Amino acid sequence: MADDIVPGAAPSYESCKTLYSFHPLGAKMAEAPIEEAQSQEREITIPGAPEEDLISAFNREWMAIGMTGADEIIRGLMTLKRVYGIASLGVGGRFLNGDDFPTNEPLPYERLHEMEVYFNTWDPLNTAGSLVLNQNPNAPDFQKPQYLRVAGKDYHSSRAVIALNESPIYIEWTNSAFGFVGRSVYQRALYPLKTYVQTMITDQAVAEKAALLVMKMKSPGAIIDQRARNWFGLKRSALKGAKTGNVISIGIDENIESVDLKNLRDAAEFSRNNCVKNIATAAKMPASMLYQETLTEGFGEGSEDAKIIARFIDRMRIEMNPAYRFMDQIVMRRAWSPEFYKTMQRKYAEYKSVPYETAFYEWKNAFTATWPNLLVEPDSEKIKVDSEILKAAISAVEVLSPLLPQSEKARAAIWLAETMNERKLMFSSPLELDEDAIAAYEPVAPETEPKPIVESSHL
Repeated sequence: MADDIVPGAAPSYESCKTLYSFHPLGAKMAEAPIEEAQSQEREITIPGAPEEDLISAFNREWMAIGMTGADEIIRGLMTLKRVYGIASLGVGGRFLNGDDFPTNEPLPYERLHEMEVYFNTWDPLNTAGSLVLNQNPNAPDFQKPQYLRVAGKDYHSSRAVIALNESPIYIEWTNSAFGFVGRSVYQRALYPLKTYVQTMITDQAVAEKAALLVMKMKSPGAIIDQRARNWFGLKRSALKGAKTGNVISIGIDENIESVDLKNLRDAAEFSRNNCVKNIATAAKMPASMLYQETLTEGFGEGSEDAKIIARFIDRMRIEMNPAYRFMDQIVMRRAWSPEFYKTMQRKYAEYKSVPYETAFYEWKNAFTATWPNLLVEPDSEKIKVDSEILKAAISAVEVLSPLLPQSEKARAAIWLAETMNERKLMFSSPLELDEDAIAAYEPVAPETEPKPIVESSHL
């Protein structure tokens, strides 16, 4: 079976496609890390701006762009990168009159809201010849992708993002990617992937023998004639047709038992487990992601397996950041269009005299998207942390309050209320205070009690 696959053999483009399409672990090795990394949404903040409106418009466009959503587009790029060693994502634009914007010109970001944009993901065969990478160590573009050509069309660098799986090695040709580029996730794991198929053949053989029954029958004599053979055949047929609820009779010296496969179990499990571990080691990914087993304690409990997976996913998210930055710029331009800005001007008076470009770049520069921690703390632990934070805030206000004028006391009260409102698990309803009313409040001076008149006897 696949005698040409030996330790150290490199997969071809066609081999990688076959492994991804048909091998039981092929899709999991390529897709599982991406799906795990995208299992949480990024946390977006735009300080100093109408954050709720901007984030809502951004998310709507993010989910609708390219007819599949930006997450699916990025997932396709990163999956192909892991399958072949390199992949590319390009964006094209088509005006409403049906004319395509030339692909060799810079992407007109300021006109994206006027265009129908589309995204194409290319594998190494689509871009063959343009992503070989320069091997001159003194060249400025040494082992760096500089330009992209697909089916005779050049794509400007602003219109594409190129993703490599691992860094290129000097004069190390990658068969699956047609260049001196990254390597397929299957490259080091090719031989153990072959072994895994052999374990499946073992599973099939065991499954075929698992229900086999052996009937030990006493021979009637040294010579077996046709009548004896017919009798034995009749008894075998009776055994074969027997089901739960039936009764069959056998001789005193006869016996029926299943094939004993107990000695095979340990060897088969040992081989399968080692094979999966070897594949995971070769692919630089946690073996538990290939086993498809539920973590004993889960991500919230911080088990060692969960920590290993979390570190691996953090690394995957770093590799995905260039693709996300590429999509962020396009989505921002389309979501925060001039038409959208007009609604913001009507809603917020402070933007009526601010030009669109000025406001857009303020929002763009303030835009921040961060990944949440994969190791999510349980609510019980979050409440403990919130409680300590709240105690510290109350203590700070109690210490400062006697030293502050009334206007500053109002600011301190508002700060404390905001701190409390951020603790969603502790307070379901927000505390709203009027800062002006607190600042204008004058404490009522306590009434002085009249002093008793003491008569002196020396008058």
